[in-house]
Amino acid sequence: MLELKNVSYQVTGENQEKDILKNINLKLDDRFVVITGPNGGGKSTLAKLITGIILPTEGTILLDGEDITHKTITERAQMGVSYAFQQPVRFKGITVKDLITLAAGKKITASEACVYLSEVGLCARDYINREVNASLSGGELKRIEIAMVIARGTKLSVFDEPEAGIDLWSFHNLIQVFEKMHEKIQGTILIISHQERILNIADKIVVLKNGEVAGYGNRSEIYPTLFAGEGSCSVLTEKL
Repeated sequence: MLELKNVSYQVTGENQEKDILKNINLKLDDRFVVITGPNGGGKSTLAKLITGIILPTEGTILLDGEDITHKTITERAQMGVSYAFQQPVRFKGITVKDLITLAAGKKITASEACVYLSEVGLCARDYINREVNASLSGGELKRIEIAMVIARGTKLSVFDEPEAGIDLWSFHNLIQVFEKMHEKIQGTILIISHQERILNIADKIVVLKNGEVAGYGNRSEIYPTLFAGEGSCSVLTEKL
């Protein structure tokens, strides 16, 4: 279980402090949680705090009861926290099999690597020996990155706007991958997104607005409020 207690994050600029996140209190232990909200509300900042890319100004972050507030991104990764960036990194000279082997943390056969690629809907023989370079599309990279997360088998997998930069066809395939992960995952999937189809498969939804939790609960409770029009959260600015 991930728990955030009175977590805040401030930045200093032009002789003044700006609150990006303010007193965030959350307990996340469901299989599939989506964090949504207006642009600039603090969603990506929260993801970076959870994964250790940045550290909170105030507050405490616990993973299964252990204080990880000041642990580095590497230490958190060793504890079972994965982070998938909005734009996956390309590695010239490194093959897809190399990446999946690194993610698994042990030597694996080509056949074992192919199983992970199959999980994300990629034909293994077409990808296993390809370099992770510009020849791969954004959608292909996203699915390879998810295959790496599956290979790691982490207790907490964080995806920051996985739909960013991919075409409509790739997005529909991405949704199918997440639905499959939802069925099989043993840990928690945490996704930053405002896309309706991703929100619609969540167990819990967190709404961040102006750096604060504006809503948190089961999908059945929160989802209808996202479409209530003026006076509501109105977070869904685009749909695929």
